[in-house]
Amino acid sequence: MDYTQQYKIWTEKADKAYLKELKALSGDDKELKERFSMPLAFGTAGMRGVLGMGIGNMNVYTVARATKGLAEYIKSEEAQKRGVIISYDTRRMSYEFALVTARVLAAQGVTAYLFEDVRPVPMCSFAVRHLGCKAGVMITASHNPKEYNGYKVYGEDGAQMSPEATAKVVKYIDESDYFDIPMADVVTDERDIIKGKDNYCLSDNITVIGSSVDNRYFDEVAKLSLSQDEVSAVGKDIKIVYSPLHGSGYMPVTTMLKRMGISADIVEEQRLPDPDFPTVTVPNPEQPEALALGISLANKTGSDLVIGTDPDCDRMGIAVRDDQGQFVTLTGNQIGCLLMDYVLSRRADLGAMPDNAAVVKTIVTTRLANRIADAYGAKVYDVLTGFKFIGEKIKQWEENQHRTFMFGFEESYGYLCGTHARDKDAVVASMLIAELACYCLAHGVTLYDRLRGIWAKYGYFCETSKSLVFKGLDGMERMSGIMEKLRACPPKSLGGKSVSAVSDYLSSVTEYSDGKQQLINLPKANVLKYELGSDMWACVRPSGTEPKLKIYVSTAGDDKVKTEELNKLIQSELSACAD
Repeated sequence: MDYTQQYKIWTEKADKAYLKELKALSGDDKELKERFSMPLAFGTAGMRGVLGMGIGNMNVYTVARATKGLAEYIKSEEAQKRGVIISYDTRRMSYEFALVTARVLAAQGVTAYLFEDVRPVPMCSFAVRHLGCKAGVMITASHNPKEYNGYKVYGEDGAQMSPEATAKVVKYIDESDYFDIPMADVVTDERDIIKGKDNYCLSDNITVIGSSVDNRYFDEVAKLSLSQDEVSAVGKDIKIVYSPLHGSGYMPVTTMLKRMGISADIVEEQRLPDPDFPTVTVPNPEQPEALALGISLANKTGSDLVIGTDPDCDRMGIAVRDDQGQFVTLTGNQIGCLLMDYVLSRRADLGAMPDNAAVVKTIVTTRLANRIADAYGAKVYDVLTGFKFIGEKIKQWEENQHRTFMFGFEESYGYLCGTHARDKDAVVASMLIAELACYCLAHGVTLYDRLRGIWAKYGYFCETSKSLVFKGLDGMERMSGIMEKLRACPPKSLGGKSVSAVSDYLSSVTEYSDGKQQLINLPKANVLKYELGSDMWACVRPSGTEPKLKIYVSTAGDDKVKTEELNKLIQSELSACAD
């Protein structure tokens, strides 16, 4: 069926509320192709796309179809009663998509637990295991622009659904139509009536949940505290600024800070939920601009730490004062190393470091982490990009007791301490960075001093990433062509540094410059990585959720300026290769 036929079916079957949008597309061949040629892809990260009518967009019909496939999978596993937990963030249509998800599941006889209001990714992940669910659904597009929304699926272990389970769900989705999908009746669809409810029956198979699950989550997070004496001593005096960036983090982050005895100053312009995210270009704490209002407030209040979380509160960014008293934003690698070093050092100080301690990071995350972990006798495991692979390690070690998970992080501002959740957790990260700030203050140093101490001990690392955007229907094809070109003609040197090895994660082989080969013991992925010696490397991979080709470069050395200049040169050369 071609895109014009798909469009005709949608104009005939869609609800009247959407006909105006659909009819406005008539005659716009380019837009019709974009919306009706290719179904929105459903992968291990679920699906994510621009809001709007069409098979290639996020709307009530694509959400209902995906949920019908998920319901069929759960029924095939005879897990209807175990059910599905559903959470959602502050984006446009998030609540509506969550309610559609609950109603489709319920109509198929699958128990649905719907949060009474917005909740972040880590609370959804926690609730899957806490309630014994078969799966979880989080309605979010994470840190994407306001035009996007998404549908993220979790397995019964609380991590993003495995490739094997996803393949089964996709099979059922492909067998489903976009229309005429049964939905259970509910006693109300008014969001304001649902808010504040706990264990409230919305229909025979839909239960609204709230504070009872929240409190269990907060109790688990509180157990991860490592410096209660220091927090008790200075927590009431420390000045911290926090912004939820109009997202779901406000309630859980401020709850944990209050439990610690810390009263943070909130960026009022960004406190309330707003799907338009009017104060930022994109609601992404990776971008320094996202923390600008927080820094402005911190300069007025005399705060030394600014914390920002993204709309679904799984990523955290921070700004700290440098040695000149000026605010600087830290990278995800720098924040991750600060937190990891803090967790490992405090566990060692408290005599609570297990002999089989382990840290997990992604293959595009800094090797400064390896040097820190080695100093504490912790083993580092590299996994593919995507926090689900960190979650897989946690599950594996719970079953075989081979290692004890201490900390996990990825360069894209995602961190996890503890095993209560199986995805990145900005609530825990916010608690720990606030606790580290208290620890530093109690010992007469700053967070920036702490970071400089890490560099002085282990070396200075500079990590950068760059995204090349490929829009349009041929975007994926163009990215594929670039990856093929790089495989056929890999660079021999970058920035004057010889490429000592090339790791192709699609063929699962690392080939060294002397011709020797070594198998890569990780799942296949479309990733190329170039080793440059002295813990330096560069990497190219297509994004799994966006039409982007991502280029990562990590350089290391004793001289900060030279290390950064080398990084910039390698980025430029590799970008030219990928052009």
